[in-house]
Amino acid sequence: MSALIWCPFPDRDSARRIANSLLDEELVACANLLGAIESVFQWQGNRESAHEIGVLFKTDAALLDRAVARLAVLHPYDTPAIMGWRCDAVPDATRAWLGLLGQGDR
Repeated sequence: MSALIWCPFPDRDSARRIANSLLDEELVACANLLGAIESVFQWQGNRESAHEIGVLFKTDAALLDRAVARLAVLHPYDTPAIMGWRCDAVPDATRAWLGLLGQGDR
């Protein structure tokens, strides 16, 4: 089974640096750094907004919890909004590619 992780970052440099770390550690197979997004949110009782970079990570479901935990350690925010979920509708070729994580051959 495959999985996705969504997470916003304060800037493209930190998003790229952490994406490369997760790729090097073979916790994800791909990171899609999306264009700038505007986030509007409640924080410590106040309405806030910020310009961020959204990232969608692709991984194997067996690595989801480890990838989320590692992302939380690496992320520059004190309370990063990291959300991961398992995907049950994935083409066989994609599932096979993600299943190669940890085997050093993607």
